[in-house]
Amino acid sequence: MERELTMEFARVTEAAALASARWVGRGNKEAADEAAVEAMRAVFDTIHMNGTVVIGEGEMDEAPMLYIGEKVGAGDGRELDVAVDPLEGTNIVAKGLTGAIAVVAIAKKGVLLHAPDMYMDKIAVGPAARGRIHLDAPVEQNLTQVAQALDKSMDDLTVVILDRPRHAKLISDVRACGARIRLISDGDVSPAVACAFEGTGVDIMMGIGGAPEGVLAAAALRCLGGEMQGRLWPENDADVERAKALGIQDVSKLLTLDDLVANDDVFFAATGITEGHLLRGVTFHAGGAMTHTVVMRGKSGTVRFIEARHRFDKKPKNMIKGALNV
Repeated sequence: MERELTMEFARVTEAAALASARWVGRGNKEAADEAAVEAMRAVFDTIHMNGTVVIGEGEMDEAPMLYIGEKVGAGDGRELDVAVDPLEGTNIVAKGLTGAIAVVAIAKKGVLLHAPDMYMDKIAVGPAARGRIHLDAPVEQNLTQVAQALDKSMDDLTVVILDRPRHAKLISDVRACGARIRLISDGDVSPAVACAFEGTGVDIMMGIGGAPEGVLAAAALRCLGGEMQGRLWPENDADVERAKALGIQDVSKLLTLDDLVANDDVFFAATGITEGHLLRGVTFHAGGAMTHTVVMRGKSGTVRFIEARHRFDKKPKNMIKGALNV
């Protein structure tokens, strides 16, 4: 893919972040998500690409925009697959908590796993611990391997886990090893990506979260040289049928990084909405706002952090709906 698209994808996540950030702490996750979706969709339409959403807001009958199968882009460029989460962390924004982001991954057709909207058991680490983990290994073995790879003692290791009843045993096992735990309320893409950056305070992410979010995180880790493994975690027969409809016949298969993101021809972009492990949140000032974005390109391994100052009087209103009209 053309490297010139890097800044275009940054514009996409910036718009979604700006639109949803006005809803931080206001208790209306639906409005925050709607604002992010509309803003992201508007900017996609300005990009010279012929994109198809493969991971999005749901099926056509569930979502008015950015649904699976929807065409995005100006329609006059290269055919690409698009994975989006305009607001990863709707509850986070509604409650004014930390860690919400707007995120996209773009790749050539066939590169991204078409993950069904269901759960996935996941483990993610950065480049230093690549090749040292396995989803089916005991917790103690994985943590020991990561600690050794990072040259840390076990009690200096930090594990991020979603705070859910289903993780009671995992949390107990991690604590028994002596490692530190950072429980998060929602949004596991950001901490999975943060594993690949020194200074974020995140060493490994473990547990069951969304399968689409797993593919988004895997796209970033592919760019960064990290590692992720996963396995679909169906709750019922409908989940199994949903996976098979997307071409995944063996729902029990261990999914490696190569299964999740087949090669390096991928872009990843994310903009902070609220303060997080890796990105600062949107801050408003008179007449505008500041955003903090990370953009990655798999082929080159280039990672750019972009601090942008936005003037609302210079932006089309439909691209930041919610940032102006609330």
